[in-house]
Amino acid sequence: MSANLKILFALTLIHFTGDFYSAFISPLFPVFVDKLGLSLTQVGIIAGTMRLLAFIIQPTVGYFADRCPTRAFIFLGLSLAIVFIPLSGIAPNFWVLLLCIALGSVGSSMFHPSVTGMVPLYAGSKAGFSMSVFNTGGTLAFGLGPLFITWYVAYFGLTAMPFTMLAGLLVLMYLVKVIPAPQSEGLNRSGFFSALKESLGSVWKVVALIWLVMFIRAIVGQSFLTFMPVLYVQEGFSVVSAGAIYSCFIVSGTISGLLSGHFSDRIGFKPVFIFSFLGMAPALWLLMQLHGGWVYLGAVLAGSFVLAPLPLGVTMAQTLAPKGRSMVASLMMGFAYGLGGAITPLIGKLADMFTIRPVLTCIAVIPLAALPIIALFPKTRSNG
Repeated sequence: MSANLKILFALTLIHFTGDFYSAFISPLFPVFVDKLGLSLTQVGIIAGTMRLLAFIIQPTVGYFADRCPTRAFIFLGLSLAIVFIPLSGIAPNFWVLLLCIALGSVGSSMFHPSVTGMVPLYAGSKAGFSMSVFNTGGTLAFGLGPLFITWYVAYFGLTAMPFTMLAGLLVLMYLVKVIPAPQSEGLNRSGFFSALKESLGSVWKVVALIWLVMFIRAIVGQSFLTFMPVLYVQEGFSVVSAGAIYSCFIVSGTISGLLSGHFSDRIGFKPVFIFSFLGMAPALWLLMQLHGGWVYLGAVLAGSFVLAPLPLGVTMAQTLAPKGRSMVASLMMGFAYGLGGAITPLIGKLADMFTIRPVLTCIAVIPLAALPIIALFPKTRSNG
């Protein structure tokens, strides 16, 4: 069966648009710190709230998306991200800033389960590669978003951020015409835990192991993405340069994510997981040893390893438990990403106590803890 490229493009465009706006926040932390006098603990609270809302919202929306094949979750969620993230630029204090970012994050969490659950329906025989392309929409957005918003704020100021919502609203109008309604997955008569049990069936132990690995990846990835921009601005880089470093990290992960999806279709998920996590710790440690222009190269290398396994967790879990695609996607993306990212207030507190660089250097070794878990994974591929 061949892939439906038009629908896959539209689903990827949703992912790109929502994450493009979500990508505005982390590279602007140095600007918010300067404008509002935020502590690193407050930075961690904002970042942790963004991820925690993903942890709370995505599994719930994933459950209802499996029960109710409606486009409401997609378009209401995308609208919240497009509107409230830009409004953060005119926030007068920490609490209003937190509210704007929280509402935008709720929106981002709402559309992810539905659209991710739809990808396998239109992917044909290349589920792994199609999910990687879909994931590329998000990672590319997180690569280009920081470049755009740091340039935009440097020239026009934070107070001009609300004008950026106009482009997103135009894209939203196009998507409303193109995106079909999600398909029911046959779980509409089940309660939440019954639906979860029916979705996972006998493979729940393997899915739990995949989730644990993705949780470890989320702790590491979100810690670096949150505090890297602040670190490099503190050490003399401009906000635009710090945004470029952030983008190098993300864009390299876009490419590695495509490659990981391609190779997982050919050789299976497990070898790609092992390779990614073996290289992740030394690449992150090296990044923390580099200074000056070498930081850009280090960010490319580190990002390629940190983000390579991102699409694999979702696709492997959906392959093992195809009856609840949205639910499983929410577990891997929302539950793992959100709970892992919710650790960032603690990371921020440690950074206030010991400074950022030594804290991130310690976090760099955490990926090694995932290797014994990956060793327990079964040998499987997305296309059988």
